[in-house]
Amino acid sequence: MEEIELYLDEAKELMQKAVDHTSAELLKIRAGKAMPNLLDGIMVQYYGANTPLSQVSSVNTPDARTLSIKPFERTMISEIEKAIINSDLGLAPQNNGEVIILTIPALTEERRINLVKQAKHECDGGKISLRTVRKDINDELKKLQKDGAAEDEIKRAEDVVQKLTDQYSVKIDELLAKKEIDIMKV
Repeated sequence: MEEIELYLDEAKELMQKAVDHTSAELLKIRAGKAMPNLLDGIMVQYYGANTPLSQVSSVNTPDARTLSIKPFERTMISEIEKAIINSDLGLAPQNNGEVIILTIPALTEERRINLVKQAKHECDGGKISLRTVRKDINDELKKLQKDGAAEDEIKRAEDVVQKLTDQYSVKIDELLAKKEIDIMKV
């Protein structure tokens, strides 16, 4: 039945989005290395509008522990500095008038353990999203059955949805395992 295939395609798409979102959230958890995407969530006041930092400056990594932020306009340097201080990154910007330097501190063992917990929390959120997709699609399949779809076709589709859930859940587990290794590596 064509409607069932549409629901299965939708399940795949939504589950992939959940995995992609989880992956993006894990990238925000810093593992002691300076990475430009660490600053992705920072918004800067630019002529009265909230603007992503990446649109008002260039961010480089001169070495493994340092981020260098060069504003496209020198007048933006204080706004960028203020946005970094107000962010929840806990970094202290150093401003030399032209460039802002962020030194990423080495992680303590305790901080590493907390970051692993944070990564697990993000992955749990991803798995919850997968289960929500599974529940929603299964509810739609049950509606199809009430509308006259064959019971065995619906059962097969539910089995496919469960297999998809398991498959994407393994992908999230793999993301967590990689991130855990990354965080715990000294």
